[in-house]
Amino acid sequence: MKVLVPVKRVVDYNVKVRVKSDNTGVDIANVKMSMNPFDEIAVEEAVRLKEKGVVSEIVAVSCGVTQCQETLRTAMAIGADRAILVHTDEDLQPLAVAKLLKALVDKEQPGLVILGKQAIDDDANQTGQMLAALADLPQATFASKVEVADGKAAVTREVDGGLETVSVTLPAIITTDLRLNEPRYVTLPNIMKAKKKQLDTVTPADLGVDVAPRLKTLKVSEPPKRGAGVKVPDVATLVEKLRNEAKVI
Repeated sequence: MKVLVPVKRVVDYNVKVRVKSDNTGVDIANVKMSMNPFDEIAVEEAVRLKEKGVVSEIVAVSCGVTQCQETLRTAMAIGADRAILVHTDEDLQPLAVAKLLKALVDKEQPGLVILGKQAIDDDANQTGQMLAALADLPQATFASKVEVADGKAAVTREVDGGLETVSVTLPAIITTDLRLNEPRYVTLPNIMKAKKKQLDTVTPADLGVDVAPRLKTLKVSEPPKRGAGVKVPDVATLVEKLRNEAKVI
């Protein structure tokens, strides 16, 4: 069975993001970039399924600028067999990414698509669900455990009330949550091997997909700085401040 694993290049989670002076977006000049942590979990899960003998080939996919090749090389160092870069300088939104992935699903015919539930830059949490709708495939989101057998995937997902287990017929879309696994440390020998693995480049035009933005960002601003706390002598003063200053009661 072939598995498709989309990965996204984002600002590293250890970096404190700064807003541009003109409030048009986040400043990524000279900022460390890395693979989206949820997507890293997706790659690790695909590799574990391959180690169990369930999966025969893992294809990593990334959509974006040329530098996304570095992210794909990281995915191949973790264990992906080959990679596809959909090269575009356009600012991609979740629907555009889902359409690109749908075109690749039609082309590659994977038995399973595993991707992170959301990216830590826009926190949209939309691409997996949109892809499932476009490709007309069953989906299981926020997976904390995945077991594949007999043409089906049993997925334990995290919901507000606890855990829910669903069974989906393959091919299917699965989005990963944080507690699914802990990605392995990438070793130097595997990084060197990844440089020799196949990496194909296509464009949205090759796939027949229009990636023009449909949403416009009006303004990006930092949240207001939090004020310092104060000590109050008694409950009456606390209630008075909550009522007259904070205006929450």
